[in-house]
Amino acid sequence: MQLPDAEKVFNSLARKIQADANKDYALVGIRTGGVWLAERLHQELAITKPLGILSVAFYRDDFDKIGLHTQIKPTEIPFEVEGAHILLVDDVLNTGRTVRAAINELFDYGRPASIVLATLVDRGGRELPIAAKYIGIELELPDEKMLAVKLGESGKLSLNLYVKNSTE
Repeated sequence: MQLPDAEKVFNSLARKIQADANKDYALVGIRTGGVWLAERLHQELAITKPLGILSVAFYRDDFDKIGLHTQIKPTEIPFEVEGAHILLVDDVLNTGRTVRAAINELFDYGRPASIVLATLVDRGGRELPIAAKYIGIELELPDEKMLAVKLGESGKLSLNLYVKNSTE
């Protein structure tokens, strides 16, 4: 399967957010792919509020199955969440469980005025009633495939398809 150019998809996502930028958003990226996108969007959209980073590992409803990984880094929210309009950024939206975990964690920091979701790729397959306001592209993929966003050494994004539970 030929995957789209992630940089073109990112540019499309950035344009959609910019065209609708009627709120003074604070950006929060979900580790790890969402952080890469949020960093790029933060720059591209010239957002002045500091960038927030969420690590949702402890908020996942499957934590008992996946456990704690050594690469987990802490959450960093360098702005007041209470009353903020937050643009939550993730790389791939599938079941909605990661987004649910992110929202739960954000509320531990205060009650935002609003939370809007932006995702590079929406691949469907929702298990929870979660929807993104800003989507770079929608892709239909087989359930046994996993889509990952990679950040190259040059800073360019790419999309990669794997078989679930693969060691690749």
